[in-house]
Amino acid sequence: MPSFDVVSQVDEQEVRNAVDQAARELATRFDFKNTGSTIEFKDMAIEMHSSSPDRLAALRQVLEEKLVKRKVSLKSLDYGKVEDASGGTVRQTVKIVAGISSEKAKAVNKAIKELGLKGIQSQTQGEQVRVTGKKRDDLQAVIAGLKEIDLEIPLQFENFRD
Repeated sequence: MPSFDVVSQVDEQEVRNAVDQAARELATRFDFKNTGSTIEFKDMAIEMHSSSPDRLAALRQVLEEKLVKRKVSLKSLDYGKVEDASGGTVRQTVKIVAGISSEKAKAVNKAIKELGLKGIQSQTQGEQVRVTGKKRDDLQAVIAGLKEIDLEIPLQFENFRD
């Protein structure tokens, strides 16, 4: 019986490379001189520091540009609130979201059911959703349908088997 898995993954190495590129750009850009702006990646989270909220917003834009160039979906970023830090600076933590949570898995299952295709079944398996069906064409229709729906997380489709 044909099947595939719906997953939400982020390539940690690509995120690390994007953060490193953003840090190098901070060091060379004139508008970031003497602002104390820093960016670092650790434990699937990005920590950004800057002298003011508007510099932090510019830093966020630089980060997003680098992530897009490296084909990391911006849907996988969960921005924390801007906090005051020591010395009159501000900081923001950005968590990298990977895996499909149980509530998002329910939304994926519901979206598959709403497509109204016969013989298609979906079930949650940990942080992924397994979709099975009788026909390969029906499974491809499910993939196309899920690509059109915005579930606020990046979705990938893998292990397609006949």
